[in-house]
Amino acid sequence: MFEMLIGSAYATGETAQNAAARPNMMASLAPFALIFIIFYFLMIRPQKKRLDQEKALLGSLAKGDEIFTKSGLLGTIHGLTDRIVTIEVSEGVKLKVMREHIGGLANKLFESNKK
Repeated sequence: MFEMLIGSAYATGETAQNAAARPNMMASLAPFALIFIIFYFLMIRPQKKRLDQEKALLGSLAKGDEIFTKSGLLGTIHGLTDRIVTIEVSEGVKLKVMREHIGGLANKLFESNKK
């Protein structure tokens, strides 16, 4: 019986003023949308662009290219397969590394940033 009284009190207490005081669903989701947009432009988009550039570089490797690995080795590509790259680091010294571990072309390491 007590619950019926409380329930009816809540029902009669709902006025236009109370309904207007409730936050709008879109207004409460706007900060989350803003955070996601900022997160996208500061983190997701640059990382995706970097991954696309790395994929293009790994696809364009050819025999004779001077490269560096992510671990810091410099060498010339001696052989290529779809997953393994054979690098000649010194005359007669050849190393096999996974293609994903190639950091880039060595000529970009020695370019100066003069503009």
